[in-house]
Amino acid sequence: MTLRPLCSPQRAPHCGTVSPRLSAAWVCVGLLALGCAADPGPPTTAGNAQAGPGSVPPPELYAPPAPNPETNPAMQGVPPCVPGPDGKCPAPAPTATGGASGAAPAVPAPKPPPKKPGTVLGGLARGSGDAADRALYAADLALEKDQLAEAKKQFARARALAPKDPAPRVGLVRVGLAQSGVVTDYASAPKDPKIKRLLAELASAEKLDADFGPLHVERGRLELILGRAEAALASLKRGVQLSPFDPEAHSALGVAHLATGKSEAALEGFRRAAELDPDNAARLTNLGTAYMMRGRVTDAVRAYERAVMLAPKDARARGDLGTALLSLSQFDKALPQLEEAVRLAPERATFLSNLGYAHQQKGDLNKAIGLFEQALKKDPKLGSAWINLGTSKARKQDYAGAEKAFNKALEIDPSDPRAQANLEELKTMRAGGAKP
Repeated sequence: MTLRPLCSPQRAPHCGTVSPRLSAAWVCVGLLALGCAADPGPPTTAGNAQAGPGSVPPPELYAPPAPNPETNPAMQGVPPCVPGPDGKCPAPAPTATGGASGAAPAVPAPKPPPKKPGTVLGGLARGSGDAADRALYAADLALEKDQLAEAKKQFARARALAPKDPAPRVGLVRVGLAQSGVVTDYASAPKDPKIKRLLAELASAEKLDADFGPLHVERGRLELILGRAEAALASLKRGVQLSPFDPEAHSALGVAHLATGKSEAALEGFRRAAELDPDNAARLTNLGTAYMMRGRVTDAVRAYERAVMLAPKDARARGDLGTALLSLSQFDKALPQLEEAVRLAPERATFLSNLGYAHQQKGDLNKAIGLFEQALKKDPKLGSAWINLGTSKARKQDYAGAEKAFNKALEIDPSDPRAQANLEELKTMRAGGAKP
C-alpha cells in the first residue's frame, strides 16, 4: 500500500541532467516527488533537467510481512543488511544525544529484545500465552496472510475474552481498514466516513489505555490517509516513543515527516524501519527512495539491490533499482532491471516510460519513441512520457511531433516550466536549423 505524492512529480526541478539542449522533465525517483517537499536536495541548472525515469511508487504505509530467512530457500545467501562499499554490514547509524558543547556524542540505536514465542513483528499479541493473547496471535497470523475474515473473528474473540484490553480493538480497526476498500495513499480519502469511523473506534480504545503504542501508530496511519500530516506526525511520534521496536511505527513516521517536508528526518525513520525489519523488501525500497531524495544515489542502489535479492519478482524493487542506476548513467546495468519491471508489471505506464528513457539515453530513439507511446496509451496524463517523447522526436528532427508532445505535457501541468522551456528551445532550434 502506497502514499500518493503531495504534488505533481512532473514539477520536480532537480532530479538529474542529461540533454545539453532540450530540457525534459526528469520525473523524480522519490517518496513525495523530489522538488515537492520543503526540504529539497541540490538543484540542477535551469534548462537542462531531463525527464528521465518516471516516478517510482512512493513509500508504503503498510509493508507485507518479510519472509522467514530460516525457512525460505529464496533467501539463502541474501546478506543480513544493506552492505556498505566494502561489502560488509555497516555499524548501526548513530543517534545524537544532547551535550553542552553542541558536539553530541553518537550512540547506536538500541537493539530490539529477542522475539517472544507467540508474537508477530508489528503484531498485537504480547506472548503472554493466556487465552486472549492466543486469539490475538491467531489474528495477527491471519492478518499477515490477508485472511481478513479469520483475523476479524479472532480479534473479536480476543475482545470478548479481554474487554478492557485495547489491543483487540486496534486489531479490528486494522481489519476494518483492510476491508474498507479505501486507497491507503497519503491524502487519498480526506473526507471518507469509513476512515473517520475507524478513528472514532480508536478514540474509544484509547480510554482503556492511553499509552498503548500500536493505537497511536494506527491513528497516525489513518490521519495520513485523511491528509492530516501534522496530526499524523504527533500520533506517530507518540507511537514510536511507546513502541520503539515496531518497524511500522518508524516507517509511517517517515511518511509523515515527508508529508511535512522533512526529508532528513524521514530518511532516519525509513532507515530504522529497515534496520528493525531487514528482510522486508518493501522497507528497503522505501529506504532506497529516501536516499534518492537526499541525493545519496549510491546508498539507494545498495538498498534497492538488497530488495531485489529478497524479492526478485517485485516489479517496484526492479523499477526502483533501474531508475537509480539510470541516474548514475549506468545504462547497461539499468536496462535489465527496467525490462524485468515491465515484464512483471506490463500495465504500469511509468515502467514503460522509464525503459524508454534508458533507450533514449543509449541513442536508440526509435525504440524509445515506441515505449513512450506504449506508456501514453496506458496513461495519457503521464507528463514525463510526453516530454521525453517530444525530446526524442526533436532529436529525430520531427519538430511538429515534438511540439505536439510538449504541448500535451503543458496541458497536463500548465505550471511545469520545463514543457514551456522545451517549446521555446524548439523554436530556437527550428529558426537556426540546429540539431537537438
